[in-house]
Amino acid sequence: MPSAAGWSGSSRAGGAGAPARRELDDAHGVRHAGAELLSLALIDSRNHLLQALGEDETPDTLRLAAHAGWFQEYWIARHVQRQRGEACAAGGVRLASIEPRIDRWLAPDGAAPDPEALRDYLVGTLEITLELLAGLPASAQTDAALHHYRCSLLHEDRLGELLAVRLNLGAPPARADRPALALPAQRFMMGTPRGGGLVPHNERWAFEVAVPEFEIDAVPVSWARYVEFVADGGYDRAGLWTEAGWAWVQAVGRRAPGRVEQLAGGVLVVRGRGRTAALQRASGAQPALHVTRYEAEAWCRWAGRRLPTEPEWELAARVGGGLGFVWGDVFEWVAGSARPWPDAGVPAPGALDALPVRAGVGVLRGGSFATRRRWCHPRARRFAAPERDDLYSGFRSCAL
Repeated sequence: MPSAAGWSGSSRAGGAGAPARRELDDAHGVRHAGAELLSLALIDSRNHLLQALGEDETPDTLRLAAHAGWFQEYWIARHVQRQRGEACAAGGVRLASIEPRIDRWLAPDGAAPDPEALRDYLVGTLEITLELLAGLPASAQTDAALHHYRCSLLHEDRLGELLAVRLNLGAPPARADRPALALPAQRFMMGTPRGGGLVPHNERWAFEVAVPEFEIDAVPVSWARYVEFVADGGYDRAGLWTEAGWAWVQAVGRRAPGRVEQLAGGVLVVRGRGRTAALQRASGAQPALHVTRYEAEAWCRWAGRRLPTEPEWELAARVGGGLGFVWGDVFEWVAGSARPWPDAGVPAPGALDALPVRAGVGVLRGGSFATRRRWCHPRARRFAAPERDDLYSGFRSCAL
């Protein structure tokens, strides 16, 4: 049975050695995972979620965790067309839930689940999912048949990440500054090519891009570099901000990135809730966190630099590893607004990361220290409003 300490209902969860861990963290392999690897990953994801849930059992957190079981059950156990994958009918016939209260649990004005009842629900939904997955013969393990299992894994890992952000668990690594990278002009295929596996809608489909030569920071902007901007009156100089950014600063009275209590003499940030609540000092070598895109743009203007474009960021992430380009510590704002790639088509039923309806939504690339490594993919994209500061978001800059 699962508990706050983790899932113990299957021997497949325990005893996974280093090779299994590497497979679970492989961002390419998980997107193409078969039934065996998916089973291990789904157990691993549920363990991770339960551990985060053990830190906080407030109603909002319980409702958030309940979405893990609901999504998995809704698209797999209850959906009679699950083996059709993206071709399934979104509103097709579904079986009844094993938990008759699930809709009330998820309703904003409904009663939150009791912690033990929620854990029982998470036990039952995962057990059914694993049984259905184990029942797929090798010949039936097609992309279509495995699609909703892969989506469920992505969805649950996202929920675990969101819980970690809400609880403010952990911190990004401190890194020494490195020289910027100069990359020559070139053409490359941006986005994910057709060819099977799980491909989020906002990565579809690969298309050729010409990128002029550019210089980009090797690591995200650190607290030490960001504090210089604040000390130089960055939040008081309207000329450093976009019109929308300055209006936001004035409206909210912002003097530092979100969750920051003090910048003078070191960065003090709020860490966690409940048992994990405390003020902790962040190292100046850690990347700046909870930065809005407005703040990232203002810092760049102050420094005489600019945010990278999406093609520049993706190209650097794919070819710059051997040159010292480090990413995955924080999500990174890039220039431009959310938009679909050419020939993206209509999102499939249950798709995550569909294009937002609201205009002017920003784009984040990479991943954060709270993102499961299996989803830190150089082509991955996230969309967020430019004023969002609750994410583990930072940025890096390019030369003008």
